[in-house]
Parts: sequence; C-alpha cells; structure tokens
Amino acid sequence: MSLSGRHLLGMYNVPKNDIQLILDTAITFKEVLDRPIKRVPTLQGKTIVNLFYENSTRTRISFELAEKRLSADALNFSVSTSSVSKGESFKDTIKNIEAMKVDMIVVRHAAAGVPYYLTQISDSNVINAGDGIHEHPTQALLDMYSIREKLGKLEGIKVCIVGDIAHSRVALSNIYGLKTMGAEVSVCGPSTMIPKFIEELGVKAIHNIDEAIQENDVLNILRIQLERKAREYFPSIREYQRYFGITEARLNKNGKDILILHPGPINRGVEISSEVADGPYQIILNQVTNGVAVRMAVLYLLGTQN
Repeated sequence: MSLSGRHLLGMYNVPKNDIQLILDTAITFKEVLDRPIKRVPTLQGKTIVNLFYENSTRTRISFELAEKRLSADALNFSVSTSSVSKGESFKDTIKNIEAMKVDMIVVRHAAAGVPYYLTQISDSNVINAGDGIHEHPTQALLDMYSIREKLGKLEGIKVCIVGDIAHSRVALSNIYGLKTMGAEVSVCGPSTMIPKFIEELGVKAIHNIDEAIQENDVLNILRIQLERKAREYFPSIREYQRYFGITEARLNKNGKDILILHPGPINRGVEISSEVADGPYQIILNQVTNGVAVRMAVLYLLGTQN
C-alpha cells in the first residue's frame, strides 16, 4: 500500500486510508525504536534536507532522528549561516539545494503556503513541518497516534482542543485529521481566540473549561504563544490561567479521568500546571517518542513510492 499523494502539506482532504496507513506503519517503526540497534536500511541512499526557517527543538530533532533511524542522509539548513542572510531569494535557495540532487525536503516557515509553493518549484517530496498559522500535519498525526495507542481507537472519541485556536497550526491540522477519523472535536478558549466561524468545520465551541473537561475524553492543550503577541487577546496571564488553565484542582473538582496532551513547549503555570504536566493523566513525553515513529512512517511511505 502507498499514500495517495507525493507530499504531506496538511491534513485537509487527506483520505482516511492515508491516515490509517501512516498510523499503522508507525506501530512497526515504534518497535524499531525499542531495539538495541535503532536503525533500519529503508531509506539508505536517500538525501533529505531539513529546511527550517523558524526555530524548533522537538520537530527538527524528531525529523532528523527519524531520518537517521531510516539510514537516510540528513542535511540541516540554517538560515543564519546560509546565503539567505545575504539576500538570496527562497526560490534561488531551493534551486541550489535541489541541484545537489536531494530527494526530500522537510520545511518549516513562518509564512503559510510555503510548502505548497515549494512543490511548484521543486521535484522533491515535500513534508510540511509547520507553515505559519496554517497547518502542522505530523503533529496532528502523532497526536492521533498517541490517542489511539492509549484509548484503542479514534472513532467516537471526544477531543477538546484548548487555547489559542485562531493562531494555531496544530489545532487546524488536528481538527481536520480527527474529524476524518471519526472523532468528535470541540474547542475551548477565550472568545478572542476562537475563530468566528469555527463551527463550520464541524466542531463545537466551548467557553467554559469545566464544561470542556466534563464533556470530553481528551484535552489537547495548546501552548500560549507569548512570542507571537498572544497575550494581546486576554487581559493577563493570571487571568488566562484562572479561567482556562488546566490544574490538578480543576481536574479533581470535575472528577474526570481524562487524557492530557500538549504539543510543547509547555508554559508551566499558564496553560497547564506543573502537577498536571508531570501527573498521571498526561502523555506528553509519549507524544515526543511517538513523533519519531510517526515521522519515520511518513518519510518511509513517501520515500519509497514508485
């Protein structure tokens, strides 16, 4: 079996069979990560460029590790030490990289639509590692894998995404992917952070965090992006934490055994307390481990297409 397309640009309109194939393939690669020798020769001879125009820790390292576990040659592009700092255009940068005979490009960029544009000027397989506030498909895939691993299924599971929905690429990819797989999706956060027409995507908007906890099986808590002026959308950090922060006391008050996800990095004491971040309900570090397996699956399925 193979994926229906040459690229992974987002979760929008990705067929259910493709998602199922990626998640099932990731199971095999997670087993590889538990072996003494955590490497397979699957992509030996393939060259993959990690083209990151934005800072990243988890996503960049996860992709690089996934590539090395598959025996591919991984090259990391740094904007600060490249000709971009001398004024070279994005198109010229890509053309020069591709002239070195690369096979796949993993790209993260602050501008939405860059991965799609890349497919128009490049012959390489393209994987979106996050483009602006548009999408982050591999994060959604690892979130879905983590939920399915823990709860045994996705269909019928009630998932609430909490936080700045309007400016989150993680939220949008999760909404598309989870809905495709039959989950019931809701969002929760300040009204200033919930898109006006969000319900047109088939999700429910909730503005009370206690209601969100009571109604759902899973909370996927988004990081408040303080570096992107997110604090302009609520009066203060203390105010946000009071009304939407996930704390141990709040979970205990609602008496709910609920699964806690977070894409990281965590703002402890803002969107989530340390007690919850380190507590029994969360699977945050499982998500990180699963991210390597899921990205191995995506790289393998795209890299071995005829």
